[in-house]
Amino acid sequence: MSEAPHKSVLLAEVMAALSAGPGDLVVDATFGAGGYSRAILETGAGVVAFDRDPTAARFAEPLMSACSDRFELVERRFSELEDGLADVGRTNCDAVVFDIGVSSMQLDEAERGFSFMRDGPLDMRMSADGPTAADLVNETEPADLSRMFWVYGEERAARRITQFLVRRRAEQPFTRTLDLADVIEKAVGGRRGAPTHPATRVFQALRIAVNDELGELEAGLAAAERALVPGGRLAVVTFHSLEDRIVKAFLTERAGRTPGGSRHLPPVAKGADPSFQLLFNGHQGPGEAELADNPRARSAKLRAAVRTAASVWRKAA
Repeated sequence: MSEAPHKSVLLAEVMAALSAGPGDLVVDATFGAGGYSRAILETGAGVVAFDRDPTAARFAEPLMSACSDRFELVERRFSELEDGLADVGRTNCDAVVFDIGVSSMQLDEAERGFSFMRDGPLDMRMSADGPTAADLVNETEPADLSRMFWVYGEERAARRITQFLVRRRAEQPFTRTLDLADVIEKAVGGRRGAPTHPATRVFQALRIAVNDELGELEAGLAAAERALVPGGRLAVVTFHSLEDRIVKAFLTERAGRTPGGSRHLPPVAKGADPSFQLLFNGHQGPGEAELADNPRARSAKLRAAVRTAASVWRKAA
């Protein structure tokens, strides 16, 4: 197989966490450009890859040619993991890996509308359906738009930015990425010398909202819990605090690491048996060599766990 077309973040750490080998079936829940899938196939394991982005198919073609008996690409959301496995005649798997967030190929393609550094249509959809970022910016009520920027983007200037956007969209709707980025920069007074572009958090918030990324992540983790066999491995790479909090909370709870209550309060009822055992405490991040080679890895965090034989956790009604 030829070299991967992009740098997969925390690749060595992810592969160690998955511990895949011949006879294993691994779900690459976020195929992207195929970096993880390629490395997994090289261990002799089989891969069922998921990606709702129809453009991912072009990266899958070389893997299908080289490993036709061990590789399948399923064009579905990873929240549909179980249905996707059923599509290829499987009911469970030995490992699942998630790489959460926008992929390098999406950022690098101006026509996808993810980047504030390249002019393109204000789209941001990972799939080909549903409302675009332009729809949200132009049609969302001001209070809801401000809340979106505050919650999903953790943008402190959310209200001021919203005021500028609402005033401008009344005159002319937003359709292009650089147009939106310019108005955001004007709203915050312009900070070209700052470490991050003024539009970074707003673009992040719009992308998360357009693709329901947080809801997808919660559903995907629960689906992985149901699909993994006892002893199966789960590895999740995140790049933003919002996603990492969800993964941390999920694994902390499922590993039985939640606080046990206080001696000053009534006893806390015993929860379900742990469905996961943490592979390591906390998270792993990139080393100096990877950071020097791939600056995009700087905020990456890996959390990983092993599926126990306990039943799947059920939420209280």
